[in-house]
Amino acid sequence: MSAHAPAAGKKPEWINIVKRYQTPNPWKSAWQMINSLVPFFVVWVLMVWSLQVHYALTLVLAFLNALFLMRIFIIQHDCGHNSFFASTKLNNFVGNLLGVITLTPYYHWRKMHAKHHAGSGDLEFRGFGDIDTLTVEEYHALDWKGKLWYRFYRHPFIMFVVGPVIVFAINHRFPSKLKKNETRERRSVHNTNMALLAIFLLLGLNLGFKETLMLWLPLTVFSSVIGVYLFYVQHQFEDTYWRWHDEWDYEMAALQGASFFKLPRLLQWFSGSIGFHHVHHLSPLIPNYNLEKAHYENEIFQQVETITLLSSMKTIFLDLWDEQTRKLVSFRQARKLMQQRAAQGAAS
Repeated sequence: MSAHAPAAGKKPEWINIVKRYQTPNPWKSAWQMINSLVPFFVVWVLMVWSLQVHYALTLVLAFLNALFLMRIFIIQHDCGHNSFFASTKLNNFVGNLLGVITLTPYYHWRKMHAKHHAGSGDLEFRGFGDIDTLTVEEYHALDWKGKLWYRFYRHPFIMFVVGPVIVFAINHRFPSKLKKNETRERRSVHNTNMALLAIFLLLGLNLGFKETLMLWLPLTVFSSVIGVYLFYVQHQFEDTYWRWHDEWDYEMAALQGASFFKLPRLLQWFSGSIGFHHVHHLSPLIPNYNLEKAHYENEIFQQVETITLLSSMKTIFLDLWDEQTRKLVSFRQARKLMQQRAAQGAAS
């Protein structure tokens, strides 16, 4: 039994707490759909118009629309957790439609994301919906090619610019990491691709293919970068939680391995309050519009790592998990730690 597990027959306190926030409100869900999708399409039309004015204006509008797209993704995300509507069929229907807008095949993403929630912070279940993270010992056991590749992968420009675009524009076009019998997930990839191709052809024939790319590419780049950074910060901070499976604990993985990303009110709105990530990981069944309330009404949720926009910048250079100090460290810190431990070993 984990050190944090409750006594036999007794449920943890948080289980009863989160139940109070898990019921979707149909009016809030409907209004969130309206205030996210309507502005998105309005700004998209303005982007088309802006091509006649100046491309700099198009880029500004693309960045604004990337924020609305992030909010739309959160709605799709809630649908994937079956938390946005009371009806599973409605969640799946809306999630599939929004997946076309976000370039994310709904059922394929839902499968991978469920694995992320099931094993977040578990060192034996890395590689599903998270950032690849090696331990200090694993990194130093690599040959020079492996180290070079990992350093390349974890470079900020690759991690936050190139990588996000590859994930959403390319990786999501292929049914990767799926078993042969997961036909619905494979079909969702193909259906999403066909829908995107149809939209691209329709826009291209009416606006021009060059103009369509000038609109779609910056929106994809901005939204991918913002989305990946938002996700990264909420798990990749110094005192995050990683444990091997026999020591791993669900509650601790949520409350220690997911942060409270305290954003300015406007950015919290655009991000669908997903900054209350610790609450979300404890109970993915809570709709995004109930996360803030759950956090502030319960002291148990307020004793977690709090990150701001400014402090989040420090997490960019944390690359390796040190099992001895139980902290994420930079490559430089890891090298010093290994030198110190080698010296201590030689002295003993």
